[in-house]
Amino acid sequence: MVIKIKRLNKDAVMPSYAKYGDAGMDVCALEEAVLKPGEIKLISTGLAFEIPYGTELQIRPRSGLALKKGISIVNSPGTLDYGYRGELKIILINHGQEDFEVKKEDRIAQVVLNRVEIVKVEEVDELSETERGEGGFGSTGV
Repeated sequence: MVIKIKRLNKDAVMPSYAKYGDAGMDVCALEEAVLKPGEIKLISTGLAFEIPYGTELQIRPRSGLALKKGISIVNSPGTLDYGYRGELKIILINHGQEDFEVKKEDRIAQVVLNRVEIVKVEEVDELSETERGEGGFGSTGV
């Protein structure tokens, strides 16, 4: 499968897999920023994507940044839809106790291409019965 990527800025770093067989490609920051504890910032990548119809590009946190620095993505996983052609920007949050410095070309997120089903919505008056029924939060035990 092929995805097309356009550099919107000459300094943008193309996404890449760190290791053969990895699910996610690392995405790098185009700009520098400092995130104070609890702060949220939108970070530019300088990249735009064209992905195949019937797919989405999920934007996910990098596990090392999450564990070591408390850095995550607010809307994780984020979704880049088939029809979007604008810049991919990453919504970072600092859950850590110290300021976190984003440097240009730092790997700040990863992207994973996934197939999605395009469904038709059908409104009905009733849904079929199941053993679980309407049992929700905690209904199967703790």
